[in-house]
Amino acid sequence: MVLIAVLLLHTSCASTVEKEKTPITITVWHVYGGQTDSPLNDLINQFNETVGKEQGINVQVTSVSNTNTIHELVLAAANEEPGASELPDLFVSYPKTVLALPDDSILVDYKEYFSEEELSAFLPAFVEEGTVDGRFVVLPVAKSTEIMFINQTIFDRFSKATGITVEDLNTWEGLYKAAEVYAEWTDAQTPNIPDDAKAMFVHDYYFNYFQVGAESLGEAFFRGDKLAFGSAFRTAWEPLAHAALKGGVWLKGGYATESIRTGESIVSVASSASILYYSDVVTYPDNTSEDITIVSRPCPIFENGERMVMQRGAGFCTVRSTPEREQAAVTFLKWLTEPEHNVEFVTQTGYMPVTQTAFENELPKAIESLENEKYVSLYQAYLDTQQNYEFYVPPQLESYLSLETMLEDNVREQLALGRRAYLDAGESGLERISTEYLDTFQEIMER
Repeated sequence: MVLIAVLLLHTSCASTVEKEKTPITITVWHVYGGQTDSPLNDLINQFNETVGKEQGINVQVTSVSNTNTIHELVLAAANEEPGASELPDLFVSYPKTVLALPDDSILVDYKEYFSEEELSAFLPAFVEEGTVDGRFVVLPVAKSTEIMFINQTIFDRFSKATGITVEDLNTWEGLYKAAEVYAEWTDAQTPNIPDDAKAMFVHDYYFNYFQVGAESLGEAFFRGDKLAFGSAFRTAWEPLAHAALKGGVWLKGGYATESIRTGESIVSVASSASILYYSDVVTYPDNTSEDITIVSRPCPIFENGERMVMQRGAGFCTVRSTPEREQAAVTFLKWLTEPEHNVEFVTQTGYMPVTQTAFENELPKAIESLENEKYVSLYQAYLDTQQNYEFYVPPQLESYLSLETMLEDNVREQLALGRRAYLDAGESGLERISTEYLDTFQEIMER
């Protein structure tokens, strides 16, 4: 009997030890890189080999995709659609995904796991955007904003010939006036070919341009679930329309990286994360190419407006499970958002860090070690933006995405039609055409 008892005790102890050795595995869906080449995957391995090993946590990446695909997969899983995958413990999300969930209580409220002191370390606007219906459910780990990218190589030639300086691009009014001059300058280079002006400027997100512009001028952009179309909207429209009608603004579809790559434009405002896709070579339509230097500057502002800029970027949601699994997921997220790890992550992906300490202490040190001048310029623009701008947080409206899509499609179309009308009418028709196409655009948006 004693021998049996000893054997049972030994078996029980061995079972307990084995249980203690079995780590909690946390599954992750994210968007940062590829399945085999991802800065986040590298950091996850670093976590697993250190803190994870010490605390019995193993973070396992089960999908690397894009935000749209993850949005669809999450909704399919949450709605228990046939064949849908099981939700992971952590997934990358925008607030729009949370708003579309049939029940957002399936997500952890991070206020349950982060102290007030820990939450205060994050930039307030980033926490605000991740808060849905009073619950902090989207934790920021890497954010982007809008940055002005300039092909300095061609801009310097333009500047030398016309006297326009890069400082003239600090305001929207100055930028659009420069775009008009650029159109005239490029058109004059081919006197035998009339009306072949090139566009200096391209904007990836007109919805953000008008939205942040109106708010920075002290006026609401939204009225309920529609657009307000107040005087600030007209203030934003007029310089844009004048430059576009004269040929200084790129109005075709696609992202700014393409027209910059082909030399069809030389200045853009786009997501800062798009730095990954800005080429250091311009390939012209005749198949000749030229090495260029891309520099970054903070987003322009209106002369009478506040320094305000859109903040962008997804965060991590944690799915409700057990206290042990939730705590394990949060342990990893706290590690990832520690300033040193966070800056290591974002400087490999073109994003901003998410805490004040990371911006003030770790990022300046990281910039000194960057070898690529294009990224040095970007992160210096980030520091300038964080220090001098207010990050704008868009409202969580059900109509937000449909309004965004409608505006993006129609603003380019109306300005392109206006450009044709201007070529027929000449300079005397500029103000009339600008007003007419604004009125038409407003009618379309209000239908």
